[in-house]
Amino acid sequence: MSARLSSARTRAAMRTTARVSAELLLILAMLAVALWVLGRMWPVVWPLIVGLLLTTLTWPAARFLRRHGWRPALAASVVTVGFLLVVTGIVALIAVPMSSQTDELTDGVVEGIERLREWAAGPPLNIDDAQITGALDSAMARIQDSVDGVVTAVATGVGTVVNGLITAVLGVFLMFFFLKDGPRFLPWLARQLPGRLATDVPTVALRSWETLGSFVRSQALVGLLDAVFIGLGLWILGVPLVLPLAVLTFVSAFVPIVGALFAGFVAVLIALVSNGLTDALIVLAIIVVVQQLEGNVFQPIIQSRGLGLHAAVILLAVTLGGSLAGIVGSLLAVPVAALIAVVWNYVREQLVDPPREPAAADT
Repeated sequence: MSARLSSARTRAAMRTTARVSAELLLILAMLAVALWVLGRMWPVVWPLIVGLLLTTLTWPAARFLRRHGWRPALAASVVTVGFLLVVTGIVALIAVPMSSQTDELTDGVVEGIERLREWAAGPPLNIDDAQITGALDSAMARIQDSVDGVVTAVATGVGTVVNGLITAVLGVFLMFFFLKDGPRFLPWLARQLPGRLATDVPTVALRSWETLGSFVRSQALVGLLDAVFIGLGLWILGVPLVLPLAVLTFVSAFVPIVGALFAGFVAVLIALVSNGLTDALIVLAIIVVVQQLEGNVFQPIIQSRGLGLHAAVILLAVTLGGSLAGIVGSLLAVPVAALIAVVWNYVREQLVDPPREPAAADT
């Protein structure tokens, strides 16, 4: 005879499910409101994020000067001026020559795709030309849509350029103030908050700052090493556009996994068009070796304190960020996911029951 369900336990389970569902809906509603407010405040939030990211790069230099007796304002001023000089030098030595080769880089990518099409149409794949044409037509339609969007953006691009310049200027000014007054922020914040928040919020803020700084500095250094090694390989093989490809490799390093795949794909296409299939395969081998060195040697050495995120989580975060906010979302996806992990780990620490003390032995 089968056991009958208990009506009392069923009602209790339903009430518990309803209560948990209502609480989850309230949490989701709160998150939706927070994201809406963030979107409305984005013109202010974006320069703040830029300032924080720049500060994570320049803070070690400012901290070194402060520890050697420099006053905070003088140390922040020197580091800010030095940062601007370095950026200006990079623009003069790299960005200007790269801009003159942009058309050549674009033509090389298009020609490389066409060669891949011809290769796929022949043996051993023998993919029907109609299928390739359909896929290319779809891709070209998307590119055309993007071009139309670019043309529209250019037509109304004065406002975009002005906004970008304002964001950059505000970011640099905020970086200066963060370098100058940053160490005073957490004590000030603790004095403004009541009760337990005076301890919890500064602790989470400090951990978030350490995680963000570790991510930005390690990605910058790893990206630089990738750019140097891959650039040397391209230069030795005589592949053109070495400097733009090296810069693309460095910038793409800030978008984990996806950025490396994109930069490597472009480098292989350029090598295929300019030097032929053999050199393209050599470039592919160089990129694979460098990526393996990055994952197994560079990052474990440089990034002593990892983000604590699985590779699958990073990939999903980059995909979600790109779908929600384009390039900006892809760049911010991993640090945002890491900061969410910091908050979650701290909440878990606070919710864990304290270990029970061993019972006293009977005497």
